[in-house]
Amino acid sequence: MTRYGVLAIVAGVVSLAIGRAFGVVELFVIGAGFLAAVVAAFLYVLVRTPRVAGVRTIRPTILVAGDTGRVDLELHHAGSLRSARFGLRERVGRVGTEDHVAELTVEPLAARAAANAGYQLPTSARGTISLGPLVAELRDPLGLLRRVRTVAGVDTVVVAPRAHLVDMPELGNGPLGRHLLAQARRLGPGEFHSLREYADGDEPRTIHWRASARSDKLLVKKNSVEGLRRMLVVLDSDLASYADPASFERAVTVAASLVRSAAHVDLVTRFVSGGVDLRGPDVGAETLRVLAAIQPGGDALPVLDRDPGEGVGLLVVVSGSMNGAGITAARSVLDPTQAIVPVTTDETSRALIGAAARTEAEFLSTWRHLVGASSGRRITSTARTTPNTEAPARPVGV
Repeated sequence: MTRYGVLAIVAGVVSLAIGRAFGVVELFVIGAGFLAAVVAAFLYVLVRTPRVAGVRTIRPTILVAGDTGRVDLELHHAGSLRSARFGLRERVGRVGTEDHVAELTVEPLAARAAANAGYQLPTSARGTISLGPLVAELRDPLGLLRRVRTVAGVDTVVVAPRAHLVDMPELGNGPLGRHLLAQARRLGPGEFHSLREYADGDEPRTIHWRASARSDKLLVKKNSVEGLRRMLVVLDSDLASYADPASFERAVTVAASLVRSAAHVDLVTRFVSGGVDLRGPDVGAETLRVLAAIQPGGDALPVLDRDPGEGVGLLVVVSGSMNGAGITAARSVLDPTQAIVPVTTDETSRALIGAAARTEAEFLSTWRHLVGASSGRRITSTARTTPNTEAPARPVGV
C-alpha cells in the first residue's frame, strides 16, 4: 500500500467517525467513497498484475572499465488476459558503493505474448557489478496500491581493467630485443637453417666441410636463433609496495596489458600474483577475471622458481618501486634463459632493462622504446557492444 492508500483509508475512517458523531450524511458518503476506492484498487492490482517471467542477457559478459555494456531483458507474459501498463525496477550495485536503480516502463502485453526491453550499463572502474533482482511493479490508476512480483534473479557483471595491446619484443629490436638475442646465443647455436659463404671472423667449427668439398668456396652453417617463446607476468600485490591506490590501479592495467598482449601473439603465458598462479590456453580471459576483483594486500607472492619452459623467456614484474616485494622476489630467480624486466608505477625504473608507468602514457612510451616498436593499441573488450543512443538506465518502452 502506498502512502496515498494509507491516507485514503485514514480519511475514510475519519469521515465515517465524524459523520456518525454529528449525523452528517455527506461525510458518510465521502468516507464510503474513500474506502470503496481502496477496495477497487485492491481488486485492480489483484486481477491485472502481469504474470511475467524474464531472462536477462548481459553483453558482453566481460566488460572493460570505461566501456558501456547493455542489459537486454526478454519478457514472457503467461497470463490469459492483456496486462496493464507496468514498470520494471532493478538494483544495479557495485561492492562498496551505493546501489542505483534502473527503471523501465513496459506497455501493455497481450495474453501469452513476449517482448524485449533493455538499458545501458556504463562502467567507470574495474570490479564486480551486481544486477537484480528484477521486479515488475503494478500500481492502480489512483496510485493507492502497488503490487511487486519478481521477474528475474540476481546476476553479476565482471568489469575488467583497461588493457593495451602492446608489441612483444623481437630478437635484435630495441634494448630488450638485443638483450634477448644475446641470451639466445648463449643458449646455443640453434637449429640449422642454411649455408652461406665463409667470411672473415667466422669460427672454423662452423664450416660445413662436406658441402665445401663439393664447391669451390668455403661454406659455413647458418643457424637460426630461437625467438621469445614464453612470458611470465608477476603483479606485486603487497600494499607496502605502492605509494597510493592509484599506483596499484596502474599496476593492474599494466599487468592486464602484458598478459593479453602475450597471449595475443601465442606466447606461452603465465600470470602470478598473491595467491594466484594462472596458465594455459585461457590465461588471458582468466587473468582479466582475476584482475577485475584483485585488491592490494592478502596472500604473499609464491616462490618464483625457475620456469621449466623451453626457449628464451621473459619475466616482467609490475610493482610500485624497485624496492617492492615483487621485484625483490624476482631477483632471486636464477634462470639464464629468462630476462627480468621490472615495471614501476611510482618511480622511473633504475634497471638497465625496465619500464616506468607513473602514467599509462608513460608505460606505453617506455615499453615501445624498450621493444623498439612505434605504436600501441588499446583492447577495449573481447566483444564490442552495438552502439546506440539510449541514456543509461532510462525508461524504455516495449
